[in-house]
Amino acid sequence: MSHQEKPMNEAAALPADIEAMSYEQARDELVGVVTRLEAGGASLEESLALWERGEALATRCESWLEGARQRLDAARAAREGSAE
Repeated sequence: MSHQEKPMNEAAALPADIEAMSYEQARDELVGVVTRLEAGGASLEESLALWERGEALATRCESWLEGARQRLDAARAAREGSAE
């Protein structure tokens, strides 16, 4: 891995602008990134930057969805606990 490459894993910090996004904002921008990549015509450097941003946006979306899943699980558990 060169000095310019960064590992893309969940432990890596997201850019501040992405970290502050709602699920809908991150999803909508991710759709735009995918559309631009699929259209082609971007330079290699631009394509790599788009890919990296897309990965970060996808991670943000997954984080929101996991948080929602945990909230639903907690609500179900609380409801089941009060039904007993």
